[in-house]
Amino acid sequence: MNFVARILSRPQPKFSEARKWDAAAIAAVHAASFQRGWGEDEIARLMLDRAVVTHRVMAGRTLIGFILSRMAADEAEILSVAIAPSWRGRGLARPLLDLHLRRLAGLGVRAVFLEVDEGNAPARRLYRRAGFSEAGRRQGYYGSGASALILRRDLG
Repeated sequence: MNFVARILSRPQPKFSEARKWDAAAIAAVHAASFQRGWGEDEIARLMLDRAVVTHRVMAGRTLIGFILSRMAADEAEILSVAIAPSWRGRGLARPLLDLHLRRLAGLGVRAVFLEVDEGNAPARRLYRRAGFSEAGRRQGYYGSGASALILRRDLG
């Protein structure tokens, strides 16, 4: 019964624009999600850039996911997106991505690009379902020798 009560009492995730004070929490999720995590200073510098748009997923007061993009003219590149390992598989990445893409479109972005490890099947599935298509490939881009797929989605 305690297990069911804990699940039912978990706060519902909330999606919103990230704030500069979220940099440490974003860095922690990034470090738990990638081989080379970005430090708090790197993320804070990015978030201070007016061309960078960042959204977050919160469970109560805990940041459990983020997405970060940089805009240039009418294009944007998704620099990073991650959901905390203990929250993966709960359908949070898609609404986070959708919110982010809507905001980018509202800011005049017409095309969004990103790179994804060709071996990252869950991420590739997410992006395919969100309307991204392959626009290129970087052979051996990742340290493991894996190639990066360059994906694109037109917004307008």
